[in-house]
Amino acid sequence: MPTEAELRAFLREARPTVEPGTGIDTPAVIRRSRRRRLPRQLAAGGTLSLALVGLGVAGVMGLRATPLMNEAATSSDSSAESGAAGGMAGGTIEAAPAHKLNLCGGTLAEVAPNESGLILTTSFPAVVPATGQSVSGTVVLTNTGEIPVAGTTAAAPAITVSKDGIVLWHSNGPMVAIAVEVDLAPGESIQYPAVFTPVLCGIEDDSAESFRDDLPALGPGTYDVSAAIDLVPLDDASAPMPTITGPSAPVTIR
Repeated sequence: MPTEAELRAFLREARPTVEPGTGIDTPAVIRRSRRRRLPRQLAAGGTLSLALVGLGVAGVMGLRATPLMNEAATSSDSSAESGAAGGMAGGTIEAAPAHKLNLCGGTLAEVAPNESGLILTTSFPAVVPATGQSVSGTVVLTNTGEIPVAGTTAAAPAITVSKDGIVLWHSNGPMVAIAVEVDLAPGESIQYPAVFTPVLCGIEDDSAESFRDDLPALGPGTYDVSAAIDLVPLDDASAPMPTITGPSAPVTIR
């Protein structure tokens, strides 16, 4: 997830730069990953700075920010599944939230299309250097359905980098949580800032509070980048949060 500074930078249309570097043997890592589908625990924690933000429609971001809380809050989650980690509640299977949908080394989760017609599409540079440096872009949430949709989401979607259906990296670590108001008529869209890092994470990273600082850069090749976000319905905050996804987009690393 983007930090507070990155979110502010997005609003100023700032973009980080990357420099050339070296990578790793990604195909070999993927082959090893497919042979080790072991259960793992996810412990994700972070400091949350809350604010309320409204996003304009048709891809235009307009702020109506009101601080809700200035105190720091710490939370931790756990998951024993790789990939689409679900839980049991009252005898029924619950879908994993967006930030736990895909775990390092697991199989890329398959999520059913949103019943209201909401879909996420990513927009990142088509080609990036193999430096392991973070890459900024945007994600657009579009209402392709026939009825208006209203609710709230996080300030930025969870991003996943994968290859051949294997998760290589996903959004992680401390994040700034911002409640974003979503009110989309059919055909309307809103835009979120998004960041991904072309590095390879491992099982131990999902088991720790945050990812290691020295993760190896992904080597040259074409990878898939996808996004997911949870929506809290405006008319029933207690209803299950549908996780919204969309098609993966290719990004080439050179």
